Amino acid sequence: MGMMMAVSFERYGRLYYLDPGDARPTVGDRVLVPTDAGPEVAECVWAPQWVSEDVEGLPVCAGIATEADIARDERNRRRRAEARAVVKRLLRERRLPLKVVGIDYADHTFLVYFTATRRVDFRGVPRELSRRLDARVELRQVGARDEARLQGGIGSCGRDLCCATFLTGFEPVSLRMAKDQDLPVNPMRISGACGRLMCCLKFEHPLYAEFRADAPRAGAEVSTPEGDGVVVGHDPPADRVVVRLNDGGRRCACDRASVCGPRRAYDDAERERARDENGAQ
Repeated sequence: MGMMMAVSFERYGRLYYLDPGDARPTVGDRVLVPTDAGPEVAECVWAPQWVSEDVEGLPVCAGIATEADIARDERNRRRRAEARAVVKRLLRERRLPLKVVGIDYADHTFLVYFTATRRVDFRGVPRELSRRLDARVELRQVGARDEARLQGGIGSCGRDLCCATFLTGFEPVSLRMAKDQDLPVNPMRISGACGRLMCCLKFEHPLYAEFRADAPRAGAEVSTPEGDGVVVGHDPPADRVVVRLNDGGRRCACDRASVCGPRRAYDDAERERARDENGAQ
């Protein structure tokens, strides 16, 4: 058990979790986050609080940002904006089919992240950019998922992209996961903003697997608090089973825990109990 806080370098951007150390910032305060290039300014979006998880190994907050730190952060932001314009201008001049998706600036070095649909020879571009920006420049190509993570956006669920908020890495996602979740095998329905299978198919899959392991299958006869019926559907996110009642055909949604096992097994157990009682008499 320990204290944890969350910060973001961009408004509505990815969350980074820290050990607050001796700092006690409130939501909206600017704090210093240790990075490879030195402390960087971020906004506190989750004030320090006690959590049950082990926080050992988390980076320790370097304290509240001073006016000088905030001024330096603003200068870096302006430099990144200026660099983006310079990079795009040079790419147009050389007619290079590269798409700039993000720029980082730290320790007098620009990291330019780009995507390309084909192999591109950009020799000489870093040198020319270094001359125009008066700083060291590195170009790094990223994939479609990283492009969505860097640019951010809104998913089909109406929320900010998972990769741009809380996911710390990408894991393989398969079409089988979509089938296990009863989703239509339609690329338009199960693809994210990056054009690849949605990441939520991966981290939500265990919920569906656990539900299916215990819930009665469709067509099974069950007993519910509202009467006997037949399972006609599942609602794993709500942990509920949809049952069509034998009395009148009305449908009801019951908690998985409140639904008895398959009716056949229930009836067998009742008959076995009745035989034991008759034998005892």
